[in-house]
Amino acid sequence: MTHVYLNCCNDRTVLLDQRGTDVDDLIEASAYAARAVQSLLVTASDEDWREWVLHVSDELGTEVLEMPFSFIIGKSH
Repeated sequence: MTHVYLNCCNDRTVLLDQRGTDVDDLIEASAYAARAVQSLLVTASDEDWREWVLHVSDELGTEVLEMPFSFIIGKSH
């Protein structure tokens, strides 16, 4: 089991995860990250999330996964 943190950013703003969560493996971390992105996307906001990226880091601060929000949203045409 690994404790991971989900930190989101774009070129102007950083949202830091202060609590983190325990996951069993990278597959669970990826699913958790996708759910977190989807949760932000459905919040009432004027934010253009396409430029945001979610960084998953372990308890040592090592990045284990990077998920652009556009991966979930899809690319604009």
